[in-house]
Amino acid sequence: MGSSGGPGPGRRRRLAVLGALAVVVVAVAAVLWTRRDDGSDTATEPPEPAEEGVLPLLGTTGEVPQRAALAVKVDATAHGRPQVGLLAADVVFEEVVEGGLTRLLAVYHSTDPETVGPVRSARSTDLFLLAELGRPLFAWSGANPTFAAAVEAADLIDVGVAAAPDAYERSDERRAPYNLFAAPAELRAAAEGEAGAATPPRALFTYRPEGEPLAGPGVEPAAGFTTTGAGGLATEITWEWDEDAGAWVRTQDGTPHVDGDGDRVQATNVLVRFTTYRDSGQRDVTGAVVPEAEPVGEGDAWLFSDGSVLRGRWQKPAEDAPTTFTTADGAPMALAPGTTWVEVLPPGTGDVVR
Repeated sequence: MGSSGGPGPGRRRRLAVLGALAVVVVAVAAVLWTRRDDGSDTATEPPEPAEEGVLPLLGTTGEVPQRAALAVKVDATAHGRPQVGLLAADVVFEEVVEGGLTRLLAVYHSTDPETVGPVRSARSTDLFLLAELGRPLFAWSGANPTFAAAVEAADLIDVGVAAAPDAYERSDERRAPYNLFAAPAELRAAAEGEAGAATPPRALFTYRPEGEPLAGPGVEPAAGFTTTGAGGLATEITWEWDEDAGAWVRTQDGTPHVDGDGDRVQATNVLVRFTTYRDSGQRDVTGAVVPEAEPVGEGDAWLFSDGSVLRGRWQKPAEDAPTTFTTADGAPMALAPGTTWVEVLPPGTGDVVR
């Protein structure tokens, strides 16, 4: 699984094996999966299944791999950077965890990297996001007993370190817990024969034709997006439009965000989904609240694409419903074909850079 910043060939494999978790799944389901019915019937229709020859998580033309999406929980702190394999993801979700830090859920379908990581532990917010990918493979490195039981109860294919230990390796170049890396080819091999493992995901977004500019009521030029430090968010996130690259490039905590090969992290679209977080009822080892994103509701959504921003709304009427993104006049937000980062951030924590 050789790759810059990751474990090299011939290194001693040290498998992280999780202990058995004795929990009551019924109680977990009551805590994490209670559906809130707000009576909303205003959500737009979800994106249609991808057309034949259109990659569902990119919106670009190409041969569609007959396999499920692979979602990997990846560290986003300074200790976990540079990440390996991040630029190969079709979609990356960034979510808030304890202490106001963030963690990534990188989703692969069109292309799998040789190695991805560092792989970190699951949170309940992951399950709300994973549910929209059909029956995805989920790579993760552990969780507290409550969250681990919720993962086991969820409708997904578990390829975490306890379920597929031979797909993981620890690097001697980093310190634990920031040194666990996974091989996607081995993760997929471990999932062979599982229901849904050969089924591509549905499209998460609506896409506009290649080369068509961003349109909709209120489209404005934008140089980028930046967090403000409000709302307890400790991670500083900045996206800037790079005209030469034709993409948004990312800066984190004041330094350019690069991967293990030194390449700048970038995205065709940045979709900021302002989402309320609540107390999950769990605490980390320091006693800090472990937050989780509200799984149902609506809020403001900002689409950054082609050097412009379009403000609209997101809606999710039920936990088993897809999230839709609409413009001010109710039409679907249309993304440019290509990679997308979804920033799942608390309301009031970001600004448009002019």
